[in-house]
Amino acid sequence: MSPFSIAAFRHLFSAQITSLVGTGLTTVALSLLAFDLAGADAGRVLGSILVLKMVAYLVIAPIAGGMAHLLPRRVWLVGLDVLRALVVLCLTFVDQIWQIFVLVFVVNAASAAFTPVFQAIIPEILEDEKTYTKGLSYARLAYDLENLISPALAAALLFIWSFDSLFLANSLTFAVSAVLIVTATVPKAAPTDREGGIYANTRFGIVAYLKTPRLRGLLAVHFAVSCVGAMIIVNTVVLTRAVLGGSEILTTVFLGCAGGGSMIAAFVIPRMIDVIGERRLMMSGIFLAAMAMIVGAFAAGASVTVVWIYAALWIVAGAGMTFAQTPGGRLIQRSASAGDRSAFFAANFALSHGGWLIAYGVVGWLGSLVDLTTAFYASGGLALAGAITALVLWPRQDPLEIHHSHPGFWHEHPHNHNDPHHGHGHVQASEVVGERAMDDHGSHPHEHSHESESHRHRHYHPPMTHKHRFVIDSHHTRWPVETGEMV
Repeated sequence: MSPFSIAAFRHLFSAQITSLVGTGLTTVALSLLAFDLAGADAGRVLGSILVLKMVAYLVIAPIAGGMAHLLPRRVWLVGLDVLRALVVLCLTFVDQIWQIFVLVFVVNAASAAFTPVFQAIIPEILEDEKTYTKGLSYARLAYDLENLISPALAAALLFIWSFDSLFLANSLTFAVSAVLIVTATVPKAAPTDREGGIYANTRFGIVAYLKTPRLRGLLAVHFAVSCVGAMIIVNTVVLTRAVLGGSEILTTVFLGCAGGGSMIAAFVIPRMIDVIGERRLMMSGIFLAAMAMIVGAFAAGASVTVVWIYAALWIVAGAGMTFAQTPGGRLIQRSASAGDRSAFFAANFALSHGGWLIAYGVVGWLGSLVDLTTAFYASGGLALAGAITALVLWPRQDPLEIHHSHPGFWHEHPHNHNDPHHGHGHVQASEVVGERAMDDHGSHPHEHSHESESHRHRHYHPPMTHKHRFVIDSHHTRWPVETGEMV
């Protein structure tokens, strides 16, 4: 089934493309605004903006993901789109550098709260895994197209209007995105049995993510991707202008090569996953991208540098990064219960951008302070280290269902009796008879018309051994190392 046969996906995908194009316009406009206010110090201003963006992602995403279940998701997404529209509109009135920093932090904080919740909704709309994989590939294509379309659209608009108008255009795209989300059928969030305040809910997503072996491997893959991606984003202009002696056109051509390789990979991912599986595809992709950087280092040290060799390497690196990171959504969807999915996507969003923050610093500074050959070696070497780490952390045998045991314990959370964990009766006194769980209602009788009716009270889980799809949640606080191990 095509994802576009589902109306909700069409609306949400259109909202994603609209807001991406608008964000691309703002990226161009910020560069021009920084130069207008800071002149020769524009690079320092833009570098600081990039750091602020990553800090916003690292700090806000886990908090938002942990608390997103407390509000209706449509209200959450539309409210954040409206906030982004208003903040970006304010950029048209900026006349001080500090104002840029404040507004950029707020808009990126809103994006950090928006994106993981948006990502968590897609697998609920595309319930079939193959259809969801196609959806992930289309999302990857959307990002690549944005990199191509936004600069061209910005150039066209600048022929007519001043750069301030690009902020207005971005504000309108966020408003359109909000309208598209309003018209989409957003599934009601599945209940979660998580309790506690902001700290407990924020901590849950990060801790649960890091306790899941396949997601630890995914994080290492994300770090490897960021090392290659940082080289392309930061040093393409240095390579094309200083090393190859090309013009601004050659810089855009090289960035287009990386985007083209990514788009080709996105088209073939659904079929390749069926043939070789996620783990092999992702590992092959990141090793391919890392080796492209190593070859680039040798070529940079050669006496004669050939443009087409680097263009080919940029295509290979773009394809490899997409092979490595696009299937990650499947791993997250598989590793979280429905009610906790936003928290897991938020943890992935924050932790993966931590890798980008490190990679930007290392690869960018080496290219500037030492030379481009050293930057190539650092990019490829760190990417290879990340790939090897992923191979170690992500077990080759990675079953969905795991045989494990539970001790008996008391606790309270929303539940129904269709779940095998909750086969207890409802009486007026708290007691445990053998292995049968009795609930705690004090002097208030408690009755339910149907076993599937969700309710909440203190109850006892008897000891049990069983097998099911294993995820980290309130009932499973650590990953079993051996079959039948107590969790």
